[in-house]
Amino acid sequence: MNEAKHILSAIAQGDPSAASQLLPLVYDELRKLAALRLAHEFPGQSLQPTALVHEAYLRLVGEGEEPHWDSRGHFFAAAAEAMRRILVENARRKGSQKRGGGVARTRIDLNQLAVPEVREDLLALDEALDLLAAADADAARLVQLRYFAGLTLSEAAQVLGVSPRTADRLWVYARAWLLQALEGGE
Repeated sequence: MNEAKHILSAIAQGDPSAASQLLPLVYDELRKLAALRLAHEFPGQSLQPTALVHEAYLRLVGEGEEPHWDSRGHFFAAAAEAMRRILVENARRKGSQKRGGGVARTRIDLNQLAVPEVREDLLALDEALDLLAAADADAARLVQLRYFAGLTLSEAAQVLGVSPRTADRLWVYARAWLLQALEGGE
């Protein structure tokens, strides 16, 4: 992966051809991350892993401000953040009033009423992560790396530049904080 580090530094220095060399090196890893992330989405998700990777990659190296990545871990953290933003935008677009606000006529099966279905609410998680970032930015980054990039605790600790024990404490704190925020606690 030394070649990817070299290409990342070339991108940071403004080499226009370096961005096209990066995608083949990281494409498989990004696609695995996207597939993992989309596996947790609601059924009927129209966004495919390939489209998510391409959109995230365009946001990372496309036109706009110059990308500056210090390492491979920094690049994947930025990719996780881009994927998070794309998924949140997609969820907001699907739930907007313009498209019916998520209201649809459904038949109710009385047998299904007894067992509530557990689903994650991506918009609520996004809002809670923003609040957590205001309280503790490192804890929020750790959650993003674990949840959206699929990194293990030790990999996320390495990206954040903290010890595994510190990452473990941050993870316990962030999970408790988010649980309280998502359940509407004070």
